[in-house]
Amino acid sequence: MEIVVKGLRKEYNGFTAVDNLDFEIEKGEIFGIVGPNGAGKTTTLKMLSGLITPTQGSIKIQGMDIKKDTQKIKQKLGFLPEESPLYEGMTADNYLSFFAEIYGIERIAAKRRITDILMALKLEASDKKIGEMSKGMQRKVAIARALINDPEYLIFDEMTSGLDPTTSRYLADFVSGLKKQGKTVVFSAHNLYQVESLCDRVLIMNGGKELAIGTMHEIKKMCGGIEYTIEFGIEETFDFEAVKNSGNFIARTNNLEEFNRITGWVAKHNGKIIDIRTVETSLEEIFLKLMG
Repeated sequence: MEIVVKGLRKEYNGFTAVDNLDFEIEKGEIFGIVGPNGAGKTTTLKMLSGLITPTQGSIKIQGMDIKKDTQKIKQKLGFLPEESPLYEGMTADNYLSFFAEIYGIERIAAKRRITDILMALKLEASDKKIGEMSKGMQRKVAIARALINDPEYLIFDEMTSGLDPTTSRYLADFVSGLKKQGKTVVFSAHNLYQVESLCDRVLIMNGGKELAIGTMHEIKKMCGGIEYTIEFGIEETFDFEAVKNSGNFIARTNNLEEFNRITGWVAKHNGKIIDIRTVETSLEEIFLKLMG
């Protein structure tokens, strides 16, 4: 495992923001963290980035301890905070050149890197100042800054917060492309559809605690499952729940054994199966269920 988190805890003056988290992230994985406001997502991401120190527990990245090897780890990280102030009087090109210099990137290599990033994000190098750009374009500049040192690990806090659907979708596709480059991405989001479609695994938090973790299939199996809907026609009476619908009946169940029993009973009593549908519980439905 590339990132290993054990017993992670963060307290602020007696308030526990993150409470005993354990999880691991594989290389090249997109790992999502979701939860309501105040769940501890941002605090967790800041600890992963080395910006704040855990009260208890450990974070290891490539076997290095975040407390002991902070600077070495930061060289491998790109962090995008939810609120990312930019130097609004600078152009995107100059802004990125400034940060490339901070990272010690040689000038010719930096220029090539900046050109590639701007092209990938569909940001044109121009004389327009950052303060004159739209919110979506400014967010792209902030993402470009997080990529300037070609990091192996990217940590994004609410990457698409407040953006229009087109820009939000573009950035989601961009993150998917980063995975194909072998980069590991950890991000938080309120857009649960985006999380469900992008992430290899998801951590659901509330009150600083883990509520569920795993692949979408594992989380759905633990917390949601699959609903089977059977529409059938029959004249016999039956001993399971079903509602009448235009002369036929519809039965619903989350249990595969019950599904087999119903379909078997209908067939045995010369009934007619008209339609069978399976519907997976969405991440949004699971999230609302876990939040009560």
